[in-house]
Amino acid sequence: MASIIIGSQWGDEGKGKLVDILSQQFDVVARCQGGANAGHTIVVDGKKIALHLIPSGILNEKASCILGNGMVIHLPTFFKEVQGLQDKGINYKGRLFVSDRAHLVFDLHQMIDAMKEAELSNGTSNDSIGTTKRGIGPCYSSKASRGGLRVCDLYSPEHFRKTFTRLVENKHKRFGSFEYDVEAELKRYQEFAEMLKPFVIDSVYYLNQAFKDGKKVLIEGAQSTMLDLDFGCYPYVTSSASSVGGACTGLGISPNKVVTQIGVVKAYTTKVGSGPFPTEQNDHVGDSLRKAGSEFGTTTGRPRRIGWLDAVVLRYTSMINDFTRLNLTKLDVLSDFEEIKIGVDYKYKGETIKSFPASLETLAQCEVVYESFPGWKCDLSHVTEYDQLPIQAKNYIKRIEELVGVPIVYIGVGVERKNLIERKELIN
Repeated sequence: MASIIIGSQWGDEGKGKLVDILSQQFDVVARCQGGANAGHTIVVDGKKIALHLIPSGILNEKASCILGNGMVIHLPTFFKEVQGLQDKGINYKGRLFVSDRAHLVFDLHQMIDAMKEAELSNGTSNDSIGTTKRGIGPCYSSKASRGGLRVCDLYSPEHFRKTFTRLVENKHKRFGSFEYDVEAELKRYQEFAEMLKPFVIDSVYYLNQAFKDGKKVLIEGAQSTMLDLDFGCYPYVTSSASSVGGACTGLGISPNKVVTQIGVVKAYTTKVGSGPFPTEQNDHVGDSLRKAGSEFGTTTGRPRRIGWLDAVVLRYTSMINDFTRLNLTKLDVLSDFEEIKIGVDYKYKGETIKSFPASLETLAQCEVVYESFPGWKCDLSHVTEYDQLPIQAKNYIKRIEELVGVPIVYIGVGVERKNLIERKELIN
């Protein structure tokens, strides 16, 4: 059976650390969606390891790692990460695989991504989405319009040439003249095809066979539920299904295979990109949290927008994913605050609304109802057991559990692997 780790906010919750730790208990770790727009940072013995495509479970040398069919893969980035693993002495050979059905992100897609953002930012209003410009949206667009290329197409040279040439021609029709050497790119991908061969598998068969063999599978979600194409703050979303449903379509497995859904929750809220952000703090609180939490994007380096924890968002994402347990991360970042707040409800035109609204116009007019809590004003990095936490921190955790209706099993109190409290008594 499978467990999945999913972001419950707007991303950057710290999913990679939990995947790294829990992967020691699993035989297979798989990613099901997204591409190099993900950024998972793991700290081991003081050394940072940043991954954008390869699952964080790669650090468990007993686990196989799969880039699933629902992903979009930029091969130069993939090979760069593989080289990084090799340079750090991490053994990946014979256990890192790429689905033959995954779509390919070309440099062309990245150029289009940048051009579309530039188009949206022109004029009196800036309507840009705030993408990473990694070509993810344009690649998924090619996929949906049936004009994309998959990993398996690398091994059908004539088909690859024909489809790729048509793809470039279509983009010229849409965006006009821009410099792009088709022949050089085709030659480069011929070389990539040979380099990629040892990694390519039929991932759908591989995973379903793993289930038949009784193996345990951990699914690593990328981005988060509030960036999901259907359930996020559209259009300020990613281009894939980043909630639990994406695991089934992105890996080719049935829903009954996923038995544990772990939601990762930052102890406050961060967001990158445009769009309404109800609990945002554009003041000294936001600045202090950003500095204490080192809130700058792994993929882009952009400073993240900062806000208090939003329980309306958490109830909404828990409803969609049916979380069975939560991982509260970065609790230690709140340690210097005298007062800590949680947004517990939204009011729209004076009335409390039942769930997160679909309309961004409605969301922008919502008033947040806050509850305040006294801070604990002490260092948590040495804490290894729940009972060692100060009573103020326990009360904060308890209130989150009450508001969301899901137990917090894992609590992050620092950046290292060792800085994770596990409440084993809450695990069924």
